[in-house]
Amino acid sequence: MDLTVHHQPRGFSDSFAFGFTKLLRFCADTFFAKRYGHRAIVLETVAAVPGMVGAAINHLKCLRRMKDDKGWIRTLMEEAENERMHLMTFIEVAKPSWFERFIVIAVQWVFYLAFFALYLISARTAHRVVGYFEEEAIISYTHYLKEIDEGRSKNVPAPAIARRYWKLPETATLRDVVLVVRADEAHHRDVNHAFSNELNGGQIDTGELAPYPAHDESLCVKNIAA
Repeated sequence: MDLTVHHQPRGFSDSFAFGFTKLLRFCADTFFAKRYGHRAIVLETVAAVPGMVGAAINHLKCLRRMKDDKGWIRTLMEEAENERMHLMTFIEVAKPSWFERFIVIAVQWVFYLAFFALYLISARTAHRVVGYFEEEAIISYTHYLKEIDEGRSKNVPAPAIARRYWKLPETATLRDVVLVVRADEAHHRDVNHAFSNELNGGQIDTGELAPYPAHDESLCVKNIAA
């Protein structure tokens, strides 16, 4: 999987999405600096919102129009679930403070309402925003790997929930977790850019809608039921 892929903005919609993403990136860099574990907790909470919003709106649209969703709903639901598992993993790693938990709640509500409105106005722009979010996430996790490799972040054992979900060996470490999370983000990047392209009149490669074969879906169900 190519981690260097970047969708060059074309037109106002793409430029808006790219500029909005860079603004949020600046805020994250200012607030979290190099505390990548804590950054991941807040950002993964936000990252789990778009898939759920997109799935809900597309579900209702398909009911109204009585048309097939072409696999979009399941793909977006899986994306939301996958991002939630990222959050569950990094909670075990970073142990967020009460203040950070408050930030998560505040940011999630604001972002949910803003993204919901954006998706209703322009689903194409909304998916492009997510595609750019994921490009930035890949950069952040690459920096996190560098911090681990250079000894500035401890390469602690991988949390049990991460080992089960990604089917990692018992000897897996945080570095292994960051690698698989980064690969997930690259998948989300490709899916959302493809959705945006299709909404702009292009063709989508159905291979982009492939599930996450290395994930333990039964663990997701257990976490929902817990």
